[in-house]
Amino acid sequence: MADVKREIERKYEATDGELPGLVGAGGVAEVVDRGVVELDATYYDTADERLGAASLTLRRRTGGSDAGWHLKFPVAPGVRDEIRAPLADTVPEEIAALVRSRVRGAELVPVVRLRSARDVRHLVDADGALLAEASVDTVTAERLNRAGGTARWTEIEVELADGADPALLDAVEERLGAAGVRPSKASSKVAEALRRTGGSRARSGRAAEPVTAGDHVLAHLREQREAILARDPGVRRDLPDSVHQMRVATRRLRSAFRSFRSVLDPDATAPVAAELKWLARELGVDRDQEVLADRLTGALAALPPGQVTGPVRERLASWATARHGSTRGHLLGVLDSARYLALLDSLDVLLADPPLRRKAAGKPRKVLTRALEKEGGKLSRLIEAALELPPGEDRDHALHEARKRAKRARYAAEAAVPALGGPARALARRAKKLTSLLGEHQDSVLARQALRELAAVAHAAGESAFTYGVLYEREEQAARRTEAELPGRWRKARSAFPG
Repeated sequence: MADVKREIERKYEATDGELPGLVGAGGVAEVVDRGVVELDATYYDTADERLGAASLTLRRRTGGSDAGWHLKFPVAPGVRDEIRAPLADTVPEEIAALVRSRVRGAELVPVVRLRSARDVRHLVDADGALLAEASVDTVTAERLNRAGGTARWTEIEVELADGADPALLDAVEERLGAAGVRPSKASSKVAEALRRTGGSRARSGRAAEPVTAGDHVLAHLREQREAILARDPGVRRDLPDSVHQMRVATRRLRSAFRSFRSVLDPDATAPVAAELKWLARELGVDRDQEVLADRLTGALAALPPGQVTGPVRERLASWATARHGSTRGHLLGVLDSARYLALLDSLDVLLADPPLRRKAAGKPRKVLTRALEKEGGKLSRLIEAALELPPGEDRDHALHEARKRAKRARYAAEAAVPALGGPARALARRAKKLTSLLGEHQDSVLARQALRELAAVAHAAGESAFTYGVLYEREEQAARRTEAELPGRWRKARSAFPG
């Protein structure tokens, strides 16, 4: 079973291999010598170094207290999540799954071997509690998969202890800086090894500034493709909001294909869009259940005690847990499926050789503004048609369709912000508010459906269905309030559309 550790550390160049005095820096009362540890780590990547390009590191390490397989994900500068699995000859499945969206069918091969003599010091406070571990590492690197030879260097590493104040690292860095020690130019040992040993695949520098309408649309598409890949491990780890963010990225991609048809050939993008729709639907099973369970749980907690009859809380909790468990297992199967991995390959192929149309070469302001005009017109027709319907199932359905179109308009506006600036940003903001209102309405529709199902099950079990009826009535009232607010919200959004 893999373990997770949040790693907060900083690395420094060590010219003379000595650790400056750190007593008094940020509450450090004593520096305790813990001896030298010999570490031997082999780093793995694909032949074209896909993990390195995504700032991921995968290694098999022996020596020290944490021998085993380690996969590191960047969280913020100097902060990484380290996934650990026991030592084995091959990459453990729980680790391999977390890089599957990057690796796909490629083989993970050894790329660098690092042998380090780590001179460890513990920085402790006046009570002897560990604040951080500082080490002077003498590293020997050997390039394994390309010509490049070996390299040797010394560096200082300071890693914050669990629960310690991150401000300690600033105090230590100030003390190191006063002694002439400078931060390392590389973010990790393996990055430094690749730099020193040579043979590393050249990384593309800063992307060229978008010039044409096609440049802007493709930059947006690549950003969303990367968001899917970046969120995939979080979904597998069941991290908060990861499913939602991955689903949003799939929707943004699909919406861009449809909103910017004048830029990208819709016949070429249609097959990929269809697969994105499938993926969003699969992701939505878990996400929609999570949102619905939170809504019903919150509504039940807000009821006066006298309106809660029978084991409603217990039934709702078991319903939510059972639904989440079944949908999660299904979702993990989706992420491991050949269909999902083929979708990622199709996205890569499309973006490598995009099916650009004539208007892709046009000026961004003109082409993207026209796309937003069209989105506004289509949304207007849906909203106005829905408002003419009487309350009921037909209006609920019409408002749901309007909500989907409002999301597409919002996503198109957000994609156009780099080209259109303030006007697109204002449109995106108002479209988001409109979408939120329509989303509140749709949530009430789904909540009422769930309450009817729960009430039927409770009644069949001989329990009172009174509380479910109270919650149902409250959801109906919430829906009517959103419908009453909609015309005003729509007028504000409509005024922000061009044309």
